[in-house]
Amino acid sequence: MPLRQILLATATASIVAFAAMPASSQTVRYANQGELKSLDPYTLKETTTIAHHAHVYEGLVTRDKDLKIAPALAESWETPEPTRWRFHLRKGVKFHNGDPFTADDVIFSADRVRAKGSNFLTNVPADAKFIKIDDYTVDVKLDAPNPILTSQWDGWFIMDKKWCEENNSVAPTPASATTPSYASLHENGTGPFIIESHQPGVKTVFKVNTSWWSKPEHNIKEIVFTPIGSAATRVAALLSGEVDVIEPVPTQDIQRVNSGGNATVLTGMEVRTIFLGMDQERSELLYSNIKGKNPFKDIRVRGAFYKAIDVDLIKNRVMRGLSTPSALMVAPQLFALSKDFVRPKADPDAAKKLMVEAGYADGFEVTMDCPNDRYINDADICQAVVGMLARIGVKVNLLAQPKAQYFGKVLKPGGYQTSFYLLGWTPASMDSHNVLFDIMGCHDAAQSTRGEANLGGYCNKELDVLTDKVLIEPDTAKRDQMIKQAFEIGIKDYGYIPLHQQSLAWGVSKKVKITQRADNQVLFYWATKQE
Repeated sequence: MPLRQILLATATASIVAFAAMPASSQTVRYANQGELKSLDPYTLKETTTIAHHAHVYEGLVTRDKDLKIAPALAESWETPEPTRWRFHLRKGVKFHNGDPFTADDVIFSADRVRAKGSNFLTNVPADAKFIKIDDYTVDVKLDAPNPILTSQWDGWFIMDKKWCEENNSVAPTPASATTPSYASLHENGTGPFIIESHQPGVKTVFKVNTSWWSKPEHNIKEIVFTPIGSAATRVAALLSGEVDVIEPVPTQDIQRVNSGGNATVLTGMEVRTIFLGMDQERSELLYSNIKGKNPFKDIRVRGAFYKAIDVDLIKNRVMRGLSTPSALMVAPQLFALSKDFVRPKADPDAAKKLMVEAGYADGFEVTMDCPNDRYINDADICQAVVGMLARIGVKVNLLAQPKAQYFGKVLKPGGYQTSFYLLGWTPASMDSHNVLFDIMGCHDAAQSTRGEANLGGYCNKELDVLTDKVLIEPDTAKRDQMIKQAFEIGIKDYGYIPLHQQSLAWGVSKKVKITQRADNQVLFYWATKQE
């Protein structure tokens, strides 16, 4: 069967499936290119998964529509001294099964999120000691001041201690788990929606929580989430009116959606940075034809890769203008001095010279890991990188996989099994410290949370020293200068290859109004739907 007929058949089958569902003006049907594999909120630190969980789970704090920290399960807090925070918990809150929310759940969740298997180890600092003052008051003692503590907590959701204990879910479910836990198939949060049914990778149905403690800003009674990996099928379902919201809209389809009559595309620049990383830690790469040594340990090879990548070409050809090339590993909106950094133009000739100097005049082979359903045009970006590196003699064997398999392979629970990879990162704290600590920090056995998302093991101890000073510095001007110095170190080392900040592209029915945040979390507790 020709490809066009296959795509049309797939689209038709999907639309028929949606059409079979009962219609309701207050049912929102949402399709994303990626799947929701686990309901355990500590399994995968990935924006879309966190957004799904945010409909049913809540943290002590949250972010408002402008990404500012706001009260949630903690209604207020103060710092009686620089190394002690006191949180006053919201009274009268119940989990979905009716259990009351108390300080015991906070302390339990603080231990669980820092336990082996969690992908959120850095959200709650290892030195933080949680102390129950009474059922609705918790103190947090730190070894050193931390002015951004609550910003780090965004995405850390509170779980029901009693429910976890009763259902053999005290330990978090690792992303690499082959057998699902009870917590990965069921939820018991305090949030505005309850999950009625969950078929991993197939469909998840959310129902409104009529007993939610807060006043809803939405009129949604039901959310039906269905992953649709095929971009053609996803767009066809939106244009036909069988789904109400899709994310993302492929850049090449934005004009077609806007002119289709049923929907529009919401766009805006995201605070996520898309970048390339290299294994600089192993003595021999896992996936390369070079044996007995690791080419990426040579700064000349890393520099060659950096100079060979043409971010402007990626912007114009792959992203169709909907990206902002980046000199830094953090979005300019999140760092005041980002304007001091300029990304140099690609220079393949200089890259070739560096390869010769490093002893790789004939290049080498390496496998590149890439998701194909996580970021906008992710597999296409990787394919473009393959072509650019071919010009300097490097043969890249591209392994593009769905995000579940990709993350299960390359993240810490999977053993960082990658030699060269593409990743996107939105700092949970909306602060440069998160990037310097999680992405650019050395793997450290004594401090196991540093470098949690540093898949390639880049390491510069001088940068780590600055990062620790950044965390405790209350003076913004001094802090920004330290951050600038740390980024300068990373750039000089060619530790990473930042590519761009991608543009948000949500396809939204004209019947739906929804808030688009710059972190790309699709949150329906701010959505309304009209007939």
